[in-house]
Amino acid sequence: MYLLSVFFSLIYPILPGVLFLAAGFLIYGFAFSFEPFSLVFITIQVLLFISLFVVDYVGNAYAVKKKGGSKAALWGSTIGLLVGPFVIPVAGILIGPFLGAVLAELLFRKTNFKSAVSVGIGTVLAFVGTTIIKIVTQALMIGYFYYQVL
Repeated sequence: MYLLSVFFSLIYPILPGVLFLAAGFLIYGFAFSFEPFSLVFITIQVLLFISLFVVDYVGNAYAVKKKGGSKAALWGSTIGLLVGPFVIPVAGILIGPFLGAVLAELLFRKTNFKSAVSVGIGTVLAFVGTTIIKIVTQALMIGYFYYQVL
């Protein structure tokens, strides 16, 4: 069940899934033993942990910039990503960043509707791409943890 919360955070990004994952490793260490956690294990997990944050930020920023969007669109998509799933369960995870980016472009940059929609689509595609990368990375982190402790 605990591991499901890590992946549940991909649907509700306000939940810090990767932090849950790190906390799980620490809880295991305190409850059982830190012995399986070699320096190589810790180094790999820390690098993957950092990469999750980098992929999240860089992926969205790259997509917004590639589509000609502004910093306002980046902030709008981030706010939409956090709020969307709570306003529109499930579908809000895609609709929120799209609307956030589009509205930010229209309100703050005063761009035309077609350009704003293009930026919105770019943010959604970036979100989907980074989510796939995060799923694979978190699965690798969990798999490597089980490999070490079993």
